[in-house]
Amino acid sequence: MKNQKKRKGQMYAYFQWPLYLGVLVICMNVVVGAINLSAGLVMFFFTLIYLGIAGAIYVYKRKGLLPGLVDFSADYAWVQKKLLMDLDIPYAMTDETGHILWMNQCFSELVQGEKSKIRSISVLFPEITKDVLEKLKEKCSIHTSLGDGKYRVDLKPVRIQGIGEAEELFGAEETANEMIAVYLFDETEILRCRQEINDQKMVAGLIYLDNYDEALESVEEVRRSLLTALIDRKINKYISGMNGITKKLEKDKYFFAIKQRYVQELRDNRFSLLEEVKTVNIGNEMAVTLSIGLGMGGETYGQNYEFSRMAIDMALGRGGDQAVIKSAEKIEYFGGKSQQAEKTTRVKARVKAHALRELMETKDRLLIMGHKLGDIDSFGASVGIYRIATALNKKAHIVINDVTSSVRPMMERFVNNPDYPEDLFLNGEQAAELVDANTILVVVDVNRPSITDAPALLKMVKTIVVLDHHRQSSEIIENAVLSYVEPYASSACEMVAEVLQYIADGIKMKSQEADAMYAGIVIDTNNFTNQAGVRTFEAAAYLRRSGADITRVRKLFRDDMAEYKVKAKAVDKAEVFEGAFAISECQGEGIENPTIIAAQTANELLGIKGIKASVVLTEYQGVIYLSARSIDEVNVQVMMEKLGGGGHRAIAGAQLRGVTMEEAKQRLKAVITEMIEKGEVS
Repeated sequence: MKNQKKRKGQMYAYFQWPLYLGVLVICMNVVVGAINLSAGLVMFFFTLIYLGIAGAIYVYKRKGLLPGLVDFSADYAWVQKKLLMDLDIPYAMTDETGHILWMNQCFSELVQGEKSKIRSISVLFPEITKDVLEKLKEKCSIHTSLGDGKYRVDLKPVRIQGIGEAEELFGAEETANEMIAVYLFDETEILRCRQEINDQKMVAGLIYLDNYDEALESVEEVRRSLLTALIDRKINKYISGMNGITKKLEKDKYFFAIKQRYVQELRDNRFSLLEEVKTVNIGNEMAVTLSIGLGMGGETYGQNYEFSRMAIDMALGRGGDQAVIKSAEKIEYFGGKSQQAEKTTRVKARVKAHALRELMETKDRLLIMGHKLGDIDSFGASVGIYRIATALNKKAHIVINDVTSSVRPMMERFVNNPDYPEDLFLNGEQAAELVDANTILVVVDVNRPSITDAPALLKMVKTIVVLDHHRQSSEIIENAVLSYVEPYASSACEMVAEVLQYIADGIKMKSQEADAMYAGIVIDTNNFTNQAGVRTFEAAAYLRRSGADITRVRKLFRDDMAEYKVKAKAVDKAEVFEGAFAISECQGEGIENPTIIAAQTANELLGIKGIKASVVLTEYQGVIYLSARSIDEVNVQVMMEKLGGGGHRAIAGAQLRGVTMEEAKQRLKAVITEMIEKGEVS
């Protein structure tokens, strides 16, 4: 705008300076005439001639000059328009709403056909929404597609100012409109080359046989080599079908490498090798299962291999018989439909027990923590770790913030008991005040930091131990010094009972401690009907010998009449979805902890014929809680993970915030439908 005013001032000066000079000549004529009259008369004659010429130029030549300027401007604008029209880059102008005002030849050819009639840029490119146009203040780029091509659309706001003859010369008010310049840059070939480069990248993978030893033991000795050979053949054929290489590392471990282009194929067939290897049968009573870990997207081959190791650890930690893809951005899970076989050996329990003892002996204080709204399994496991700490003469505290109705009857046996210190139970704030360099934190019955009872302690304590029986998710306690996660275990109490037997000699439990741990096993196995293996009964027998009383435990966990009526009403309202999924809502008004009642209701619904899984929803403190249960045909952990939760293969849960009960049910049904369509339900 300043430049335009400057140019207008120069134009005025061009026409007015001769007149200014005429005044100067007249003054000079007067001065000369005063000095010499004859000279003044001669100069006056020439002054009249100058003034006549200057006046003629101002009056007549100005009118002829203006059309010339206008013609030049028009020719200049025509050249600009011609250049834009013939520009090889698709270019268009739109108004503020995206309405196309003008496009060059290249742009017109690009949208030729039916789309040439379209006058809105948003119709051509749906990514350019009304919101994008309204917020456009400076140049921005949007990646989109048109037909078979991929394009980068650059949008740039411009200000077009009106130019008229009178405006330019006489300073009339300017007019201006906001417009948008649209440039299209073809990225099809660049993206194709980039995709080709990504497709050629190496993906590192590991394959572990989950139950190699157990499967071999189930066949005759002379046929074991045949079983191994058939498994090797299945794996090698599967990987070679993708032009990959396979290397057997150990008797039950394989390394393989494939190109990244085949990863999508693996996703599409959902790692069919998981099911193919189960078809190997030469008389073995137990089907062979394997776990696959893939690492991709790393900056180096070494990083991809590290990703694959993390992926295989996660697959094994989640129970095996599944594949995990780990990249720099995310983790994907596939499979996990079958029940993991229980390991009959206790070697791992003994090794973990000795490692735990070494860690505890280096510290002076123990903090023991479970999950939010702790259940009896979390409480019983905490009590078991407390007994280990006292046996090693270490000061220990159990961190528990909210005492649920299921835990309170058992907890009352420890409170105000002279056999236990008054500070046995602390809340999160009290525990945080005790943290120092000689503190060890033992986390039981949970491996996700966000749902621990006091997540802040995980950042404060340097030495952390995790003991859990839930399958791992992508959210894990990363800074744990010792992690003992066994998904085949029925409960955390079972795991702690085994550790108790190996960590030290002569540890004697009190009756209330044995009761708490025994109750944890009973509740999590639903009276030994769910996930109960040989080692579960052995742990229960050990606790029984240590003083656990079955009748006393049963009396502690009887329902009151109000809770029983709520549970019966929830069962009555149950809806059977897709012929095999029982879904119900638990009304928790007037109930201290409706989440416990919801879990019990889910267990009850499994007793109905034809039900593969049950999910009960309840609202508590503004959050929708989902309790999911199954027997063997559905992995409810995968189901709950899709809703942001997790848990065990047969026992899982999730929490939904900011949704209504009806919305939560619809999201649950959508997940079930998706699992059925993908074949994730047996």
